Amino acid sequence: MPFKVSVRKEDVVAGLLPLQEHWLPMSNLDLLLPPLDVSLFFCYKKPEATSFDAMVGGLKKAMAEALVPFYPFAGEVVQNSIGEPELRCNNRGVDFVEAFAEVELQELDFYDPDQSVEGKLVPKKKNGVLAVQVTELKCGGLVMACSFDHRVADAYSANMFLASWATTAQSKPLTHLPSFRRSLLNPRRPGHLHPSYDHQYVAVTALPPPPKTPPTNEDLLTSRIYYVKAEQLDHLQAVASCVNGSLIKRTKLETFTAFLWKMVAKSSPQNDSEKFSKIGVVVDGRRLLTKEDKDMSSYFGNVLSIVFKEKKVNDLVEEPLDRVAREVHEVLEDAVTEEHFLGLIDWVEALRPVLGMTRIYSYRREDGPAFVVSSGQRFRVSEVDFGWGKPFFGSYHFPWGGECGYVMPMPSPSGNGDWVVYMHLFKFQLELIEKEAAHLFKPLTFDYLNQSEM
Repeated sequence: MPFKVSVRKEDVVAGLLPLQEHWLPMSNLDLLLPPLDVSLFFCYKKPEATSFDAMVGGLKKAMAEALVPFYPFAGEVVQNSIGEPELRCNNRGVDFVEAFAEVELQELDFYDPDQSVEGKLVPKKKNGVLAVQVTELKCGGLVMACSFDHRVADAYSANMFLASWATTAQSKPLTHLPSFRRSLLNPRRPGHLHPSYDHQYVAVTALPPPPKTPPTNEDLLTSRIYYVKAEQLDHLQAVASCVNGSLIKRTKLETFTAFLWKMVAKSSPQNDSEKFSKIGVVVDGRRLLTKEDKDMSSYFGNVLSIVFKEKKVNDLVEEPLDRVAREVHEVLEDAVTEEHFLGLIDWVEALRPVLGMTRIYSYRREDGPAFVVSSGQRFRVSEVDFGWGKPFFGSYHFPWGGECGYVMPMPSPSGNGDWVVYMHLFKFQLELIEKEAAHLFKPLTFDYLNQSEM
Protein backbone atom coordinates (compact mmCIF):
# COMPACT_ATOMS: atom_id res chain seq x y z
CA MET A 1 0.00 0.00 0.00
CA PRO A 2 1.23 3.55 -0.77
CA PHE A 3 2.19 5.68 2.22
CA LYS A 4 3.78 9.04 3.00
CA VAL A 5 7.05 9.63 4.82
CA SER A 6 7.75 12.99 6.43
CA VAL A 7 11.18 14.12 7.62
CA ARG A 8 11.18 15.40 11.20
CA LYS A 9 14.84 16.27 11.67
CA GLU A 10 18.15 16.19 9.82
CA ASP A 11 21.41 16.07 11.74
CA VAL A 12 25.09 15.18 11.33
CA VAL A 13 26.70 12.76 13.80
CA ALA A 14 30.48 12.98 14.04
CA GLY A 15 32.91 10.79 15.95
CA LEU A 16 33.00 11.51 19.67
CA LEU A 17 36.75 12.23 19.77
CA PRO A 18 38.62 14.75 17.59
CA LEU A 19 40.52 13.23 14.67
CA GLN A 20 43.75 14.41 13.11
CA GLU A 21 42.75 14.90 9.47
CA HIS A 22 44.56 12.54 7.14
CA TRP A 23 44.17 10.73 3.84
CA LEU A 24 43.68 6.97 3.69
CA PRO A 25 44.48 5.43 0.29
CA MET A 26 42.15 2.93 -1.32
CA SER A 27 43.53 -0.57 -1.73
CA ASN A 28 43.78 -2.02 -5.23
CA LEU A 29 40.64 -4.07 -4.52
CA ASP A 30 38.75 -0.91 -3.48
CA LEU A 31 39.72 0.66 -6.81
CA LEU A 32 37.75 -2.03 -8.68
CA LEU A 33 34.45 -0.67 -7.34
CA PRO A 34 32.54 2.02 -9.24
CA PRO A 35 30.84 4.76 -7.17
CA LEU A 36 27.88 2.70 -5.93
CA ASP A 37 25.89 3.02 -2.71
CA VAL A 38 24.70 -0.09 -0.87
CA SER A 39 21.65 0.09 1.40
CA LEU A 40 20.47 -2.04 4.32
CA PHE A 41 17.33 -1.77 6.40
CA PHE A 42 16.22 -3.28 9.70
CA CYS A 43 12.64 -3.40 10.97
CA TYR A 44 11.83 -3.49 14.70
CA LYS A 45 8.54 -4.07 16.45
CA LYS A 46 7.36 -1.50 18.99
CA PRO A 47 9.45 -1.88 22.16
CA GLU A 48 7.64 -2.05 25.45
CA ALA A 49 9.53 0.35 27.65
CA THR A 50 11.13 3.08 25.55
CA SER A 51 10.08 5.96 23.27
CA PHE A 52 11.15 6.78 19.72
CA ASP A 53 13.05 9.86 20.91
CA ALA A 54 14.93 7.77 23.47
CA MET A 55 15.85 5.18 20.84
CA VAL A 56 17.09 7.85 18.42
CA GLY A 57 19.11 9.50 21.18
CA GLY A 58 20.69 6.18 22.04
CA LEU A 59 21.49 5.48 18.38
CA LYS A 60 23.20 8.85 17.92
CA LYS A 61 25.21 8.56 21.12
CA ALA A 62 26.37 5.04 20.27
CA MET A 63 27.18 6.04 16.67
CA ALA A 64 29.38 8.92 17.85
CA GLU A 65 31.32 6.38 19.94
CA ALA A 66 31.45 3.69 17.22
CA LEU A 67 32.77 6.20 14.66
CA VAL A 68 35.95 6.61 16.71
CA PRO A 69 37.37 3.20 15.68
CA PHE A 70 35.36 3.16 12.42
CA TYR A 71 36.45 6.68 11.45
CA PRO A 72 36.41 6.13 7.62
CA PHE A 73 32.59 6.06 7.79
CA ALA A 74 32.73 9.66 9.09
CA GLY A 75 34.95 10.86 6.23
CA GLU A 76 34.43 11.51 2.53
CA VAL A 77 35.72 10.16 -0.78
CA VAL A 78 37.64 12.67 -2.89
CA GLN A 79 39.92 12.50 -5.92
CA ASN A 80 43.66 12.61 -5.42
CA SER A 81 46.18 14.30 -7.72
CA ILE A 82 46.19 11.42 -10.25
CA GLY A 83 42.41 11.11 -10.41
CA GLU A 84 41.99 8.08 -8.14
CA PRO A 85 39.44 8.05 -5.31
CA GLU A 86 40.94 8.42 -1.85
CA LEU A 87 39.45 8.59 1.61
CA ARG A 88 39.68 11.91 3.40
CA CYS A 89 39.39 11.12 7.11
CA ASN A 90 38.20 14.45 8.50
CA ASN A 91 35.34 13.45 10.83
CA ARG A 92 32.79 15.38 8.77
CA GLY A 93 30.26 12.98 10.23
CA VAL A 94 27.30 10.90 9.13
CA ASP A 95 24.09 12.46 7.81
CA PHE A 96 21.34 11.28 10.16
CA VAL A 97 17.64 11.67 9.28
CA GLU A 98 14.68 11.18 11.62
CA ALA A 99 11.36 10.53 9.86
CA PHE A 100 7.78 9.33 10.33
CA ALA A 101 5.94 6.92 7.99
CA GLU A 102 2.17 6.72 7.89
CA VAL A 103 2.18 2.95 7.75
CA GLU A 104 2.25 0.07 10.22
CA LEU A 105 4.90 -2.63 10.22
CA GLN A 106 2.39 -5.31 9.23
CA GLU A 107 1.33 -3.18 6.22
CA LEU A 108 4.83 -2.90 4.72
CA ASP A 109 5.18 -4.68 1.38
CA PHE A 110 8.38 -6.67 1.97
CA TYR A 111 7.96 -8.43 -1.38
CA ASP A 112 8.17 -5.16 -3.36
CA PRO A 113 10.92 -2.99 -1.82
CA ASP A 114 10.85 -0.65 -4.84
CA GLN A 115 7.50 0.59 -3.55
CA SER A 116 7.92 0.27 0.21
CA VAL A 117 11.63 0.88 0.83
CA GLU A 118 13.28 2.69 -2.08
CA GLY A 119 13.12 6.47 -1.69
CA LYS A 120 11.09 6.16 1.52
CA LEU A 121 12.80 4.15 4.24
CA VAL A 122 16.42 4.02 3.01
CA PRO A 123 18.32 7.32 2.79
CA LYS A 124 19.73 8.76 -0.41
CA LYS A 125 23.32 9.46 0.48
CA LYS A 126 24.20 12.99 -0.59
CA ASN A 127 27.45 13.59 1.25
CA GLY A 128 30.14 11.63 3.00
CA VAL A 129 30.53 7.86 3.12
CA LEU A 130 27.56 6.76 5.25
CA ALA A 131 24.00 8.06 5.67
CA VAL A 132 21.41 6.84 8.20
CA GLN A 133 17.64 7.21 8.39
CA VAL A 134 15.53 6.17 11.37
CA THR A 135 11.79 6.08 10.68
CA GLU A 136 9.01 5.73 13.23
CA LEU A 137 6.00 3.74 12.05
CA LYS A 138 2.34 4.34 12.97
CA CYS A 139 2.32 1.25 15.16
CA GLY A 140 5.29 2.49 17.18
CA GLY A 141 7.71 0.20 15.34
CA LEU A 142 10.89 1.50 13.79
CA VAL A 143 12.96 1.08 10.63
CA MET A 144 16.69 1.82 10.80
CA ALA A 145 18.32 2.04 7.39
CA CYS A 146 21.70 3.11 6.09
CA SER A 147 23.44 3.64 2.76
CA PHE A 148 27.22 3.50 2.36
CA ASP A 149 29.77 4.01 -0.39
CA HIS A 150 30.80 0.58 -1.69
CA ARG A 151 34.25 1.89 -2.60
CA VAL A 152 34.99 2.22 1.12
CA ALA A 153 33.46 -0.97 2.51
CA ASP A 154 32.09 -4.34 1.46
CA ALA A 155 29.24 -6.17 3.20
CA TYR A 156 31.63 -7.87 5.64
CA SER A 157 32.98 -4.47 6.74
CA ALA A 158 29.49 -2.96 7.02
CA ASN A 159 28.38 -5.90 9.17
CA MET A 160 31.39 -5.32 11.44
CA PHE A 161 30.36 -1.69 11.92
CA LEU A 162 26.70 -2.47 12.53
CA ALA A 163 27.51 -5.12 15.12
CA SER A 164 29.94 -2.74 16.85
CA TRP A 165 27.40 0.10 16.79
CA ALA A 166 24.81 -2.18 18.40
CA THR A 167 27.31 -3.44 20.97
CA THR A 168 28.22 0.14 21.89
CA ALA A 169 24.52 1.02 22.26
CA GLN A 170 24.24 -1.72 24.87
CA SER A 171 27.26 -0.29 26.77
CA LYS A 172 29.31 -3.41 26.08
CA PRO A 173 33.03 -3.29 25.20
CA LEU A 174 34.04 -3.82 21.57
CA THR A 175 35.89 -7.08 21.00
CA HIS A 176 36.45 -6.73 17.23
CA LEU A 177 38.25 -3.51 16.28
CA PRO A 178 38.69 -2.76 12.56
CA SER A 179 42.06 -2.79 10.80
CA PHE A 180 42.91 -0.38 7.97
CA ARG A 181 46.30 -1.91 7.21
CA ARG A 182 46.43 -1.41 3.45
CA SER A 183 49.83 -3.09 3.23
CA LEU A 184 47.99 -6.42 3.65
CA LEU A 185 46.83 -5.94 0.05
CA ASN A 186 50.02 -4.57 -1.49
CA PRO A 187 50.89 -5.74 -5.03
CA ARG A 188 53.84 -8.04 -5.58
CA ARG A 189 57.15 -6.81 -7.04
CA PRO A 190 57.29 -7.89 -9.78
CA GLY A 191 53.64 -8.60 -10.38
CA HIS A 192 52.35 -11.82 -11.91
CA LEU A 193 49.79 -11.04 -14.62
CA HIS A 194 47.57 -13.77 -16.02
CA PRO A 195 45.56 -13.13 -19.21
CA SER A 196 42.37 -14.45 -17.57
CA TYR A 197 42.00 -11.17 -15.67
CA ASP A 198 41.57 -9.31 -18.97
CA HIS A 199 38.49 -11.46 -19.57
CA GLN A 200 37.04 -11.08 -16.06
CA TYR A 201 37.82 -7.36 -15.62
CA VAL A 202 37.98 -4.31 -17.86
CA ALA A 203 39.52 -0.82 -17.79
CA VAL A 204 36.83 1.85 -17.49
CA THR A 205 38.43 3.63 -20.47
CA ALA A 206 37.56 0.60 -22.63
CA LEU A 207 33.85 0.67 -21.80
CA PRO A 208 31.38 1.50 -24.60
CA PRO A 209 29.66 4.91 -24.40
CA PRO A 210 26.32 4.98 -22.55
CA PRO A 211 23.18 4.49 -24.68
CA LYS A 212 21.84 7.66 -26.29
CA THR A 213 18.18 6.90 -25.64
CA PRO A 214 16.90 6.79 -22.05
CA PRO A 215 15.67 3.36 -20.89
CA THR A 216 11.96 2.57 -20.94
CA ASN A 217 10.15 1.01 -17.99
CA GLU A 218 10.63 -2.41 -19.59
CA ASP A 219 14.39 -1.80 -19.65
CA LEU A 220 14.61 -1.07 -15.92
CA LEU A 221 15.46 -3.72 -13.37
CA THR A 222 13.01 -4.45 -10.56
CA SER A 223 13.64 -5.48 -6.94
CA ARG A 224 11.75 -8.30 -5.20
CA ILE A 225 12.25 -10.24 -1.95
CA TYR A 226 11.27 -13.92 -1.64
CA TYR A 227 11.66 -16.65 0.91
CA VAL A 228 12.75 -20.20 0.08
CA LYS A 229 11.95 -23.10 2.43
CA ALA A 230 14.83 -25.24 3.71
CA GLU A 231 13.31 -28.47 2.37
CA GLN A 232 13.15 -26.99 -1.15
CA LEU A 233 16.82 -26.02 -0.95
CA ASP A 234 17.68 -29.55 0.25
CA HIS A 235 15.74 -31.10 -2.63
CA LEU A 236 17.39 -28.83 -5.19
CA GLN A 237 20.81 -29.67 -3.77
CA ALA A 238 20.08 -33.40 -3.94
CA VAL A 239 19.08 -33.13 -7.62
CA ALA A 240 22.18 -31.12 -8.52
CA SER A 241 24.47 -33.49 -6.58
CA CYS A 242 23.32 -36.66 -8.36
CA VAL A 243 25.52 -37.13 -11.44
CA ASN A 244 24.89 -40.29 -13.47
CA GLY A 245 23.87 -42.15 -10.32
CA SER A 246 26.93 -40.98 -8.35
CA LEU A 247 26.94 -38.45 -5.50
CA ILE A 248 29.08 -35.38 -6.16
CA LYS A 249 27.87 -32.97 -3.52
CA ARG A 250 27.35 -29.37 -4.59
CA THR A 251 26.87 -26.57 -2.08
CA LYS A 252 23.48 -24.92 -1.66
CA LEU A 253 24.89 -21.70 -3.15
CA GLU A 254 26.22 -23.52 -6.24
CA THR A 255 22.91 -25.32 -6.67
CA PHE A 256 20.81 -22.18 -6.18
CA THR A 257 23.00 -20.20 -8.59
CA ALA A 258 22.79 -22.90 -11.26
CA PHE A 259 19.00 -23.15 -10.94
CA LEU A 260 18.60 -19.38 -11.22
CA TRP A 261 20.97 -19.26 -14.19
CA LYS A 262 18.75 -21.75 -15.99
CA MET A 263 15.60 -19.79 -15.09
CA VAL A 264 17.01 -16.49 -16.33
CA ALA A 265 18.09 -18.16 -19.58
CA LYS A 266 14.63 -19.65 -20.02
CA SER A 267 13.05 -16.21 -19.67
CA SER A 268 15.06 -14.86 -22.61
CA PRO A 269 13.22 -13.95 -25.83
CA GLN A 270 13.46 -16.50 -28.65
CA ASN A 271 15.82 -14.30 -30.69
CA ASP A 272 18.31 -14.36 -27.78
CA SER A 273 18.73 -18.16 -27.78
CA GLU A 274 22.17 -17.98 -29.44
CA LYS A 275 23.40 -15.18 -27.21
CA PHE A 276 25.57 -15.83 -24.18
CA SER A 277 24.18 -15.61 -20.65
CA LYS A 278 26.64 -14.53 -17.96
CA ILE A 279 26.60 -15.57 -14.33
CA GLY A 280 28.84 -13.80 -11.83
CA VAL A 281 29.59 -14.89 -8.27
CA VAL A 282 31.07 -12.70 -5.53
CA VAL A 283 33.98 -14.27 -3.65
CA ASP A 284 35.30 -12.91 -0.32
CA GLY A 285 39.08 -13.30 -0.11
CA ARG A 286 39.65 -12.76 3.62
CA ARG A 287 39.98 -16.43 4.51
CA LEU A 288 42.12 -17.09 1.45
CA LEU A 289 44.57 -14.28 2.21
CA THR A 290 44.88 -14.92 5.94
CA LYS A 291 48.30 -16.21 7.09
CA GLU A 292 50.01 -16.51 10.46
CA ASP A 293 51.38 -12.98 10.11
CA LYS A 294 48.44 -11.65 8.09
CA ASP A 295 45.08 -11.72 9.88
CA MET A 296 42.35 -10.46 7.55
CA SER A 297 39.40 -11.17 9.86
CA SER A 298 39.22 -7.57 11.11
CA TYR A 299 40.26 -5.89 7.85
CA PHE A 300 37.92 -3.03 6.89
CA GLY A 301 37.57 -2.42 3.15
CA ASN A 302 36.84 -4.43 0.04
CA VAL A 303 38.29 -7.93 -0.26
CA LEU A 304 36.07 -9.10 -3.08
CA SER A 305 36.32 -10.57 -6.55
CA ILE A 306 33.46 -11.11 -8.98
CA VAL A 307 34.22 -14.02 -11.27
CA PHE A 308 31.87 -14.91 -14.10
CA LYS A 309 31.21 -17.54 -16.73
CA GLU A 310 29.20 -17.35 -19.93
CA LYS A 311 27.21 -19.98 -21.78
CA LYS A 312 24.75 -19.99 -24.66
CA VAL A 313 21.19 -19.35 -23.56
CA ASN A 314 19.85 -22.35 -25.48
CA ASP A 315 22.44 -24.69 -23.94
CA LEU A 316 21.56 -23.52 -20.42
CA VAL A 317 17.89 -24.22 -20.99
CA GLU A 318 18.52 -27.74 -22.29
CA GLU A 319 21.29 -28.91 -19.94
CA PRO A 320 20.32 -30.70 -16.69
CA LEU A 321 20.78 -28.92 -13.37
CA ASP A 322 23.70 -31.11 -12.26
CA ARG A 323 25.76 -30.13 -15.31
CA VAL A 324 25.09 -26.41 -14.87
CA ALA A 325 25.93 -26.73 -11.16
CA ARG A 326 29.24 -28.32 -12.11
CA GLU A 327 30.07 -25.27 -14.26
CA VAL A 328 29.24 -22.92 -11.40
CA HIS A 329 31.47 -25.04 -9.16
CA GLU A 330 34.32 -24.81 -11.68
CA VAL A 331 34.21 -21.02 -11.94
CA LEU A 332 34.26 -20.76 -8.15
CA GLU A 333 37.06 -23.31 -7.86
CA ASP A 334 39.35 -21.06 -9.90
CA ALA A 335 38.61 -18.05 -7.68
CA VAL A 336 38.78 -19.46 -4.15
CA THR A 337 42.58 -19.38 -4.07
CA GLU A 338 45.13 -16.99 -2.63
CA GLU A 339 46.75 -16.67 -6.05
CA HIS A 340 43.52 -15.42 -7.63
CA PHE A 341 43.41 -12.44 -5.27
CA LEU A 342 47.14 -11.73 -5.39
CA GLY A 343 46.98 -11.79 -9.20
CA LEU A 344 43.96 -9.47 -9.20
CA ILE A 345 45.81 -6.97 -6.98
CA ASP A 346 48.74 -7.12 -9.44
CA TRP A 347 46.38 -6.60 -12.42
CA VAL A 348 44.95 -3.43 -10.86
CA GLU A 349 48.46 -2.16 -10.12
CA ALA A 350 49.50 -2.58 -13.76
CA LEU A 351 46.41 -0.64 -14.87
CA ARG A 352 46.74 2.33 -12.48
CA PRO A 353 46.03 5.20 -12.56
CA VAL A 354 43.32 4.02 -14.96
CA LEU A 355 40.54 2.39 -12.95
CA GLY A 356 39.17 -1.10 -13.61
CA MET A 357 35.93 -2.85 -12.83
CA THR A 358 34.33 -6.27 -13.11
CA ARG A 359 33.42 -6.85 -16.75
CA ILE A 360 30.04 -8.45 -16.07
CA TYR A 361 28.70 -5.17 -14.63
CA SER A 362 29.33 -3.49 -18.01
CA TYR A 363 27.12 -5.83 -20.06
CA ARG A 364 23.87 -4.54 -21.50
CA ARG A 365 20.60 -6.25 -22.18
CA GLU A 366 21.34 -6.65 -25.89
CA ASP A 367 24.51 -8.61 -25.00
CA GLY A 368 22.42 -11.37 -23.42
CA PRO A 369 21.22 -11.88 -19.83
CA ALA A 370 23.71 -11.24 -17.03
CA PHE A 371 23.44 -11.24 -13.26
CA VAL A 372 25.60 -11.57 -10.15
CA VAL A 373 24.96 -13.71 -7.07
CA SER A 374 26.43 -12.53 -3.77
CA SER A 375 26.03 -14.76 -0.74
CA GLY A 376 24.66 -12.96 2.31
CA GLN A 377 24.80 -16.02 4.54
CA ARG A 378 27.11 -14.18 6.97
CA PHE A 379 24.53 -11.39 7.31
CA ARG A 380 23.65 -11.77 10.99
CA VAL A 381 20.52 -9.68 11.45
CA SER A 382 20.17 -10.72 15.10
CA GLU A 383 23.45 -8.94 15.97
CA VAL A 384 21.92 -5.55 15.13
CA ASP A 385 20.24 -5.27 18.52
CA PHE A 386 20.56 -1.78 19.99
CA GLY A 387 19.06 -2.75 23.32
CA TRP A 388 15.34 -2.67 22.56
CA GLY A 389 15.19 -6.08 20.90
CA LYS A 390 16.42 -7.97 17.86
CA PRO A 391 15.20 -6.88 14.41
CA PHE A 392 11.94 -8.37 13.19
CA PHE A 393 13.53 -8.37 9.71
CA GLY A 394 16.62 -7.07 7.96
CA SER A 395 17.80 -7.08 4.36
CA TYR A 396 20.20 -5.56 1.89
CA HIS A 397 18.69 -3.31 -0.77
CA PHE A 398 21.00 -2.85 -3.75
CA PRO A 399 19.44 -1.60 -7.01
CA TRP A 400 22.94 -0.98 -8.36
CA GLY A 401 22.12 0.53 -11.74
CA GLY A 402 23.29 -0.78 -15.09
CA GLU A 403 21.62 -3.70 -16.86
CA CYS A 404 23.24 -6.56 -14.97
CA GLY A 405 21.06 -8.18 -12.32
CA TYR A 406 21.97 -8.71 -8.69
CA VAL A 407 20.82 -11.47 -6.31
CA MET A 408 21.61 -11.93 -2.62
CA PRO A 409 20.42 -14.99 -0.67
CA MET A 410 20.44 -14.40 3.12
CA PRO A 411 19.52 -16.59 6.09
CA SER A 412 15.90 -16.26 7.19
CA PRO A 413 15.32 -14.67 10.60
CA SER A 414 13.65 -17.96 11.55
CA GLY A 415 17.06 -19.64 11.83
CA ASN A 416 15.55 -22.89 10.52
CA GLY A 417 17.52 -23.13 7.28
CA ASP A 418 15.09 -21.11 5.15
CA TRP A 419 16.55 -18.39 2.93
CA VAL A 420 15.40 -14.85 2.23
CA VAL A 421 16.41 -13.82 -1.29
CA TYR A 422 16.76 -10.26 -2.57
CA MET A 423 16.52 -10.15 -6.38
CA HIS A 424 17.16 -7.23 -8.72
CA LEU A 425 16.32 -8.47 -12.22
CA PHE A 426 14.30 -7.47 -15.27
CA LYS A 427 10.56 -7.73 -14.76
CA PHE A 428 10.10 -10.35 -17.50
CA GLN A 429 12.76 -12.50 -15.81
CA LEU A 430 11.01 -12.25 -12.44
CA GLU A 431 7.65 -13.08 -14.02
CA LEU A 432 9.04 -16.29 -15.55
CA ILE A 433 10.70 -17.27 -12.26
CA GLU A 434 7.44 -16.71 -10.34
CA LYS A 435 5.51 -18.76 -12.91
CA GLU A 436 7.92 -21.67 -13.34
CA ALA A 437 9.35 -21.82 -9.80
CA ALA A 438 6.46 -20.71 -7.61
CA HIS A 439 7.09 -23.76 -5.43
CA LEU A 440 10.57 -22.41 -4.65
CA PHE A 441 10.32 -18.60 -4.60
CA LYS A 442 7.47 -17.36 -2.43
CA PRO A 443 6.79 -13.62 -1.95
CA LEU A 444 8.05 -12.45 1.43
CA THR A 445 5.19 -11.39 3.70
CA PHE A 446 4.66 -10.07 7.22
CA ASP A 447 2.83 -13.29 8.10
CA TYR A 448 5.81 -15.46 7.16
CA LEU A 449 8.17 -13.27 9.19
CA ASN A 450 5.78 -13.18 12.13
CA GLN A 451 5.54 -16.98 12.18
CA SER A 452 9.34 -17.21 11.89
CA GLU A 453 9.68 -15.10 15.03
CA MET A 454 7.54 -17.47 17.14
